[in-house]
Amino acid sequence: MSDSPGNHPSISAATPATDADRAWTFEAVHSVSRTFTLTIELLEEPVDAWVCTGYLLCRIADTIEDDPSIPPRERARLLELYDDVLDPDHPATVEAFLTEVEPHRPDDPNADWQVVGDTERVFRVFASLDADVQAAMRSVVREMATGMADFLRDHADEGGLRLRTVDELEEYCWYVAGTVGKLLSNLFRVYGAEETDPEDARQFALLLQLVNIAKDVRDDYETENNVYLPGELLEAEGIDHEAVADPSATDSVARVVARITDRATDYADGARRYLRTLPRTRWVSSPGWGCRICSPSPPSAN
Repeated sequence: MSDSPGNHPSISAATPATDADRAWTFEAVHSVSRTFTLTIELLEEPVDAWVCTGYLLCRIADTIEDDPSIPPRERARLLELYDDVLDPDHPATVEAFLTEVEPHRPDDPNADWQVVGDTERVFRVFASLDADVQAAMRSVVREMATGMADFLRDHADEGGLRLRTVDELEEYCWYVAGTVGKLLSNLFRVYGAEETDPEDARQFALLLQLVNIAKDVRDDYETENNVYLPGELLEAEGIDHEAVADPSATDSVARVVARITDRATDYADGARRYLRTLPRTRWVSSPGWGCRICSPSPPSAN
């Protein structure tokens, strides 16, 4: 690894990251994803801190992408601005991003939106990392942000996502989850851990995201106006995307959900192989995070 932090034009040298900022990243991840916290608790220093920062960079993009109160094309524009901020050769700044986001922030922000409000804090920590660690994060977060933006624009006239094919579903899963798996793999590689098979990382992410989609069909429709179940599978049952909210179509929708979970199961072996590559250790405590005794075995993929 390089010996000095990388530079980023979005963050002034007059506002370096503090120990409090670094401790906050652990707290922030716990507030937005207790499931992902379990993964971080398996990691040794300093890769656990890297993963926290990288995950928060991803979470900022994800929060914008998920908010149905923001018109799809506006969400796409904000994500592309976020991509510009991450580009070290672009003049866009964190302050410009937050200025554009501000009109869309809820009056009573949840934990996700609180992280968006603290984007500058996340970037301060990001800017304090070695250049090779920054590079390992940057390419992935930019891929996520631009991929999400493309999906939002493609489905903008539908008001929400209405995925058409299984291939499109898995492409979407890649941008919202596979990129996070790629982020982990990149950081592990910088750390010098065992090389991860990219296909195993992809299968790990697809399994998790397909399970999330299968269990949240009604909630995704009602809260985000998104239907991730592919239209081609729904049509095979004689229904369309809007049928996910129709009680009379429950059995047909359930059969489509079963096909999605079956597909997720196909990725279980690759997911297990991926989890075995995590750099793990036993340790007792870390300032600002409390007691963390890691188990000797990787967590279940369920």
